[in-house]
Amino acid sequence: MDETTTTAAPPPVRHWPALDLFGVDFDPVLAELMREGPITRIQLPNGEGWAWLVTRYDEVRAVTNDPRFSRKLVVDNDVTRLAPHFIPVDGAVGFEDPPDHTRLRRAVAPAFTTRGVERLRDRARRMLDELVEEVLADGPPADFTERLLGPFPLAVVCELMGVPAIDRPRMHEWTNLILSSAHGAERSQRAKDDMCAYFADLLRQPRDGDIGDDRDDDEESVIGLLGTAVANGEITASEAVGLALLIQIGGEAVTNNCGNMLFILLTHPEHMERLRAEPAARPRAIDEMLRYIPHRSAVGLSRIALEDVTVAGVRIRAGEPVYVSYLAANRDPDVFPDPETLDFDRSPNPHVAFGYGPHFCVGAMLARMESELLVDAFLDRFPGLRLAVPVHAVPFRRGALIRGPQSLPVTW
Repeated sequence: MDETTTTAAPPPVRHWPALDLFGVDFDPVLAELMREGPITRIQLPNGEGWAWLVTRYDEVRAVTNDPRFSRKLVVDNDVTRLAPHFIPVDGAVGFEDPPDHTRLRRAVAPAFTTRGVERLRDRARRMLDELVEEVLADGPPADFTERLLGPFPLAVVCELMGVPAIDRPRMHEWTNLILSSAHGAERSQRAKDDMCAYFADLLRQPRDGDIGDDRDDDEESVIGLLGTAVANGEITASEAVGLALLIQIGGEAVTNNCGNMLFILLTHPEHMERLRAEPAARPRAIDEMLRYIPHRSAVGLSRIALEDVTVAGVRIRAGEPVYVSYLAANRDPDVFPDPETLDFDRSPNPHVAFGYGPHFCVGAMLARMESELLVDAFLDRFPGLRLAVPVHAVPFRRGALIRGPQSLPVTW
């Protein structure tokens, strides 16, 4: 962290409107803020006051890994934000600081280790194969968001969670309402309450092993792990519900991220053909698309300074809110030469698409596994895959916190 403090006047507060952007276009307001300096001040459409915005790669990693910036304090402060609804679930891991944050993540860690994710890979591949066979049997055209990009990540995260197949449509509907500002704060809050009540009830049920598809037991499901942690007194029931909600919602982010990946490949046919011809290049290409895709609107969750801290020569006072932009960090030219170029040969590629520090995405390995399976399916099972509509006729989600195609009409 830079300890040289500037004596210049603080930067002006810039209003950052909620923009509904097309495709994977980079937010022009964020691009301007990046040009103005490594740390600026912003005001988002909801909440009160202003917040600092950190955009440079090194400073983003420093802030997210610095215990002097607290997530927990955000709960009691109406920080300026994008979403009209901001009502954290009690004990939600996203709003905890170490050591409580560490304790909560430990409760579900076995489900997200390399072993835990690989244990799920074969079942995930079978679920995807079934979906693909149905699409192929029906023939083109097809909406891949409806047929593959939506159902597959939902099935995987529900399998991981231990949510019965019959309840998956409700999970999908609740997630969409929670992650959107288009339906109003009341409907989003009601969906969050309904999901929390569902998980509270599921956690109270005896674990009989008949939860997911093709499972002998659910001891390693997230619900099983949370139930054990509650029974052992390691976490509270409300903390277990908060964790379950966060993981369930986060699991469906793959729908949007992989939708964006497919959109990139469909609009860069030379890249698609290369990956068909060079399967070994696909993991590196997925990393580059993760770096390149602006997967969210504006910024995510803020932090609040616990004491005065100097960042990039600017003194942030105790009590002031701070946002970091992983999207901006992934376009830092000092770390990623020619950052606006989609370069499947980029190496090294230390992107921060899954975050950094203690709040690094717990499901990063799971999301990567799902992305690999989906990209393989697009490239290997659908020769001649192409858009069924003009590029600008592809509808993207409006009023959404997470960006992605509303539908993706394709033919082959």
